[in-house]
Amino acid sequence: MPEKGMSRRRGLVLLGAMAGTAWASEAFKPRERLSLTKPPIQLAQQVPTAMGGWVVDASIIPLLPDASLQSKLDALYSQLLARTYVNAKGQRVMLSIAYGADQSSEATAVHRPEFCYSAQGFRVRNAGRHTLSFGPRQIEVQRLISEMGSRYEPITYWVTLDEHASLPGLSRKLDQLRFGLRGQIPDGMLLRVSTIGLSQAQSFAVQEEFLETLYGAISPAVRTRYFGS
Repeated sequence: MPEKGMSRRRGLVLLGAMAGTAWASEAFKPRERLSLTKPPIQLAQQVPTAMGGWVVDASIIPLLPDASLQSKLDALYSQLLARTYVNAKGQRVMLSIAYGADQSSEATAVHRPEFCYSAQGFRVRNAGRHTLSFGPRQIEVQRLISEMGSRYEPITYWVTLDEHASLPGLSRKLDQLRFGLRGQIPDGMLLRVSTIGLSQAQSFAVQEEFLETLYGAISPAVRTRYFGS
């Protein structure tokens, strides 16, 4: 009988602990969506189709995911924008932006170029991190080289969390944790540019020129959501 009583008490304690964990998980679940407290992100309207000598070239579409990956992106992101811009020299830059109103987890990593390109058969290698300057603002970006057959495509990208630009990794996870402890759900985006038909050095120089133009063309009201603060 005593053993049965002890087993019963242990069962009740375990049940109570499980209930307490479930309550705490629900009680501390982030609920404040920061995207609702700021000007809304509208990629198609906020990113101009013509800016500083760059205009949209509708004849070339940036690399798009296959159907299975696209369905995941549609579920994870609120908006996706894919355009190619060309300047008077005939240089082209492919721009892709994925915006999500909920960036509280790492689920959105599916759109990172390392994974997105590799999933479609590209060989992707690291070309190092680099710091870009936009006026007083500096952003650390990731550079990659993707190749498949004769297609050689250098890539530059970064991610944002609320109004902070960063790269995937420990610092981003810590930022997500800090927002979560405050009960907040941050929004954010992944901004990627790439070029084809140019050398590595030329590609990154043209991409930097394009990004400087984009920075100036985005309204100051939402610029920090794209480039960080």
